[in-house]
Amino acid sequence: MTPGRPSALDRAVGAVVGSAVGDALGAPFEFGPEGAFSGRFPAAGDEMCGGGGWDPGEATDDTQMAVLVGESLLERGGLDLPDVFRRFRRWAAAEPKDIGLQTEAVLTGGHPWDTAADLHFRVSQRAAGNGALMRAAPSAVYFARHGRTATLDAARRLSALTHGDPAAGEGTAVLHDLIRVALAGGDPSAAVPEALAAVRADQRERFAVVLAPGWHPDEATEFNGAVWPCLGSAVWALRTTASYEEAVRAAVDLGGDTDTVAAVTGALAGAVYGIGAVPGRWTRALHVPLPGFGGRVLRAPELTTLARRLTSP
Repeated sequence: MTPGRPSALDRAVGAVVGSAVGDALGAPFEFGPEGAFSGRFPAAGDEMCGGGGWDPGEATDDTQMAVLVGESLLERGGLDLPDVFRRFRRWAAAEPKDIGLQTEAVLTGGHPWDTAADLHFRVSQRAAGNGALMRAAPSAVYFARHGRTATLDAARRLSALTHGDPAAGEGTAVLHDLIRVALAGGDPSAAVPEALAAVRADQRERFAVVLAPGWHPDEATEFNGAVWPCLGSAVWALRTTASYEEAVRAAVDLGGDTDTVAAVTGALAGAVYGIGAVPGRWTRALHVPLPGFGGRVLRAPELTTLARRLTSP
């Protein structure tokens, strides 16, 4: 290993833990204005402040669902979509503190795993939210070793469990691919054109706009709870900063859907810089409750173990 260069395992742990940290850091600022985070914390300090119904360091539905995906992959020995859906439904039935509106509608509607999201989309025509992006880190880590095609396929299929709009699946596939590149030591920003080439033709233009090198989140035409600006904002935060901490700070400072934008940014930045770049003052308070699963609460050591297991053949 080159001094100062994270190993593949460090990057994998960085992606999983880094996503959870971004989620917990951004949660208290959700739906707040731009610049609220740096206004409150202009310098390094006790930024895991809690608020808005969240305890300091408490991860939201973003990480809770991510953990359920990761544990299903490990316990089932691969992608078992009915099992993932069952876990999601069990979690949703336990009334978590937060759950996306369209995700809740799909999981509580009583329809089978393979039709629930599609039926919801046909009725609502609104399913291009970022709810599949937010939970991508564990599956991206797991499928990276299986190659690009398997990674893209798994991303789309996992997204389709809750999001019937193809845009959500395409965005989730791009994120998985960029994390895959970063885990191998590559530059995800430089890999954007190749990732875009794999996007469905009817979806490619909108992603090309938000992933362009000169794009800024202020140019978004939708709230960053949508898949396009959420992904674009995360890539922007990575491109315009030089460390994990700077990237996640920039993401939270965008305002809006801060927990998810920071979770996606944290997954990317964690994969680039490795777990060693994630500040200890942020990981110490981190905890992930799992409603519906016997009162379990995962902390940074348990998330580290999860990430390590996800990399094992």
